[in-house]
Formats: sequence, structure tokens, C-alpha cells
Amino acid sequence: MRVLMVSWEFPPLVVGGLGRHVGQLARQLAAQGHDVRVLTRGGGPELERQQFEGATVWRAAADGLAIDFGSESVLAWTQAFEHSLVRAGLRLVSRWRPDVIHAHDWLVAQTAHTLRQVTGSPVVVTVHATEHGRRQGWLTDPVPRAIHSVERWLCRDAAAVITCSRFMAAEVSTLFQLDPAEVRVIANGVDPTVPTESRSELETDDAGSARSYRGTPLLVFAGRLVHEKGLQELIKALPLLREELPGVRLVVAGTGQQLADQQDRAARYGVGDLIDWVGFLDAAELAGLLAAAGLVVVPSLYEPFGMVALEAQLAGAPVAVSDTGGLAELVEHGRTGLRFTPESPAAIAAAVRDVVADPEGARRRAVSAQLRAREQFGWAAVASRTAEAYESVRA
Repeated sequence: MRVLMVSWEFPPLVVGGLGRHVGQLARQLAAQGHDVRVLTRGGGPELERQQFEGATVWRAAADGLAIDFGSESVLAWTQAFEHSLVRAGLRLVSRWRPDVIHAHDWLVAQTAHTLRQVTGSPVVVTVHATEHGRRQGWLTDPVPRAIHSVERWLCRDAAAVITCSRFMAAEVSTLFQLDPAEVRVIANGVDPTVPTESRSELETDDAGSARSYRGTPLLVFAGRLVHEKGLQELIKALPLLREELPGVRLVVAGTGQQLADQQDRAARYGVGDLIDWVGFLDAAELAGLLAAAGLVVVPSLYEPFGMVALEAQLAGAPVAVSDTGGLAELVEHGRTGLRFTPESPAAIAAAVRDVVADPEGARRRAVSAQLRAREQFGWAAVASRTAEAYESVRA
């Protein structure tokens, strides 16, 4: 099939898990023989065409507008970005008609809608998250309400909707009044071939079954520094652990709009000296950090799937996650990891104590999770199921 994927982020311009997802999906679909074109934003003043592991990437020109991607200006930023994306997309489809247009999240809604009208090709939408979920249901301000309306319009205008978990399928069906039978669940995937790379300051040594950081228990948080990822709850748990686990450390991999707030919170709770802020890591560095972890903690308040948890399982690291959203489907408590009550520093601390007190049990859970990740979440299977969704709407 001829597949046009539209995404606001794509490697190497990656903000979160969405960009990595689209990159892997494009690569696997191309490997399976499909003609894959990716339409995404670029960083230069001219339209760029590149090859990406079998797929062709069209990077739209970046207009010379000084608009920040912030909570107050995200709508203006999106309008400007989509204007350039539509121009590039119209050039693309003037000589090549896709069998299906695959849109990823609300930031490309107008582009997908416009290209559908021009080409007559059906649109498949993958909803990676919702504004309702990110805001825990609080849609009182104009910007969140506007984003919610775009998400609803995009999904109801689509020929098919894909979500990454049963939790998300139920959320999307309810929020946007869709027939639950028409929402497909296709989990995210992992790539077992990603090489691992450790930065010099992240060199580790094994202390029995529980891995350590400079000889001390290593906790790892990886993700965007935004409220719904729950880092604040993990920081609040550190004072509860400090006395009984001397030398415990936390490595925070990621950046985001709450970086300064989280660092200030750590200082106010008296645990700033226990945290290493290593910033954004590329795929190899992140895999190396996860492989070195004594415990990867995913304290999300809202999580459609839980990509970091799956990547940690693939790396063989013990995981402890909030009992919420897609995480609850991904981690079987006591068998492939631990689950704890969301927004509870005491519950996080208890999970850490369980891992430290029973390293052999943590190792067994990690091995079971690693096997499951390899067997059930390969990108080839994800791409095949996505292609089936394309075929259904093309027919």
C-alpha cells in the first residue's frame, strides 16, 4: 500500500514517545513492502526530502515566526506549524496519491483533514493521549477545551481510530461518542536491537541481583517533566527512603516545562543531593541507563500505555508502576513487576523497599517481563496489525 504518515514529531526531532513510535512504525511498514511517506515538521527554511530506513520523509519548511510551544501559545504554534505542513503535503500528493493517511494526534488534524479532502484517501487516526486525560478531566480553561474539540473532530472525521491500550480505547470511545467496536487496540512496540550506551557518569557495577549506581541502589525515572508523569510523587517518596536506605540515588532522564519546578521541589524536600538530572538521552543512552537500573519507577498519574515501562522490561530492569491506565495492563503485579497506588509517595516507597528486600524476586519478575516484551511487543507484529487496519478502511 501507499501510506502517508503525518506526525508533528519524527526522529531526530523527538519530544516524547510519539516520535519514536512513528519512526519505528514507518521503518517496519517499509520493511514489509509498503510505500511509506512521512510528512513532518522540519527545522530549516526549505522543504527537505530524506530517506529513513526505507521510508521517504518530507520535512516541511519552518516559517520564520517567533511562537513558543508553551501552554498559552500551543494553539498559535500548532496553527503556524500546520500551515507549513499543509503546503508541503499538497506538494507531496500532487504527484503521489496515498491509499491511506495515518494521522498521529491532534496537532496534525487540519493537515490530515485537508489532504483527505484533496485526495479522497481515508484517514486512520492513532490517539496517543487525550487532553482530558492529561488534565485529569479538568477542561475548564479555553486552551484545553479547544484541544479537546480538535481531538473529537479528528476522531469522528476518521475512517478508523487506533489506541495503544484497552484503557485508551474505553476513554476515547466515551469522550468522543465512538462505537467501541470501531476502535482498534494496537499496542506500542519495542526494538530489541537498540544498542546500549552508558555515559561515563552512568557507569554501573552489579551488587548481587540489584543493580547499583556508584555502589548505591539506583532508582531511575525517564520521561517528559510534566505533571501527569508524576515525578513529584517520586521526589516526595525519597525522604521516606533516605534513612533506611543510605546512599539511595535517583537518576532523572528527561526534560520539560516542569524541570525548574521539580528541581525546586527536590530542594524543598531536602533530597536535591540524591538526584542526578541527566537531561534528554538518545535511544542508546536511555537503553543503557534502563539496563543499569536497580528499579525503574513509573509514577504516572495518567498513562495511555507506558512506553518507558515496556522499554525497561525489555532491558531486563525491575519495574514499579502506578496502577493506572495502560500501565495496569502492561505490568502484572508480582509476576512482571510491581504496581502501586497512584499519587502515593508512601506506596512508591513501599515498592522500593520490596525490591531491595527481595532482590531475587525482583530478578525473577524482570526475567519474566523481558521474555514477554520480546515475544509480544515486537514492531513487526505492530506494523502488521496496523497494515490490517489500513486494508479495512481502503476496502
